[in-house]
Amino acid sequence: MTICDASPLIALINSGDRNHQRCLEILPYLSDPLITTCACFTEAMYLLGRYGGWFAQQELWDYVSDEILVIHHHSLNELTRMESLMAQYQNVPMDLADASLVAMAEVLHQRQIFTLDRDFYIYRLWGNQSIEVVP
Repeated sequence: MTICDASPLIALINSGDRNHQRCLEILPYLSDPLITTCACFTEAMYLLGRYGGWFAQQELWDYVSDEILVIHHHSLNELTRMESLMAQYQNVPMDLADASLVAMAEVLHQRQIFTLDRDFYIYRLWGNQSIEVVP
């Protein structure tokens, strides 16, 4: 599995996105399936709807039904960790979607995140472990 932020989901679906080709090229090299959080899925759905309408949103739903994308649901401990992360990185600032990915990465013992967001170079997992940002 590969943890996936909203930004590559948008780029994969929106052919007009400047990162579209780059994300398409890296996708075959990532472990299946992509896994994201409700916060990131919501963000991607909103932005795809804004820029691509229902057809773009439908393509994201197809990712879910085709099991290309799995949506992770957080435990109470993860929610508490997300709050802690947002407080820790309040000067970056860290938004809910980013906190949800870091908390999920910790629970799933994953260091690699498919994202176009450079803030993930700043964030750290438990034990001060860096995150491997792809691409």
